[in-house]
Amino acid sequence: MKPTTRRTMFGQLLGLGVGATVGLPLEAFPADQQSESQAKQKKLKVMVAGAHPDDPESGCGGTIARYSDLGHEVVVVYLTRGEAGIQGKSHQEAASIRTLEVQKACEILKARPVFAGQIDGATQVDPAAYDSFYKIIETESPDLVFTQWPIDSHRDHRATSLLVYDAWLQAGKKFPLYYYEVYSGIQTQTFSPTHYADITRTADRKRAATFAHVSQTPDQWYPHHEAMDRFRGFEYGCDLAEAFTRHVQSPDDALPMVL
Repeated sequence: MKPTTRRTMFGQLLGLGVGATVGLPLEAFPADQQSESQAKQKKLKVMVAGAHPDDPESGCGGTIARYSDLGHEVVVVYLTRGEAGIQGKSHQEAASIRTLEVQKACEILKARPVFAGQIDGATQVDPAAYDSFYKIIETESPDLVFTQWPIDSHRDHRATSLLVYDAWLQAGKKFPLYYYEVYSGIQTQTFSPTHYADITRTADRKRAATFAHVSQTPDQWYPHHEAMDRFRGFEYGCDLAEAFTRHVQSPDDALPMVL
């Protein structure tokens, strides 16, 4: 679908209400309030969790690139290796192919991949899975976490979100928790952003990282994400943006680049 106006992009592609909240910006590049040197004083560990290879890249690859460009450490946690994601390939074959794609994508974004060990299409949300995921959070000790929207249409996305949320609770809600969108209006539904990141300067790397997942034929679906980024930019007042929803009980109101 090719929108002809901002309004049709809004109504047809995203399916969101007109009253979407404009939140606080993520400032990765020098802003009025901080200089380049100030931005680099405190290094963060940022974690982005996704169900499958390509979810974190397509959902917030531009934001990942912004953090890593300032020297912050970005860890991308993949719940699965996309075992069920290549038609005609066994789970083992698909996992091998998609793991290599992850490595290339993370290299582009200057991020470090971590795999949580679950199986695509057969994810578990039970006491053992909660404990296993919490151990990742405990080991990595992130300053800030992004994860998938809890009512995405894909059950693996929902599983990822629940596991992150439970780990956040177990950790005492000590780090800010944000949710990101993918394929909004199709997979991510009823998403109302509270915060935005201007990705105008990093959109090309986001696209390259997403297209590193060759097995997923991104040329067929990534245009929808580009339309999302354009619309979120329109909402926020820049060319291209990614949108996030902050958990209301997160310890920080702003989307931090430095603490």
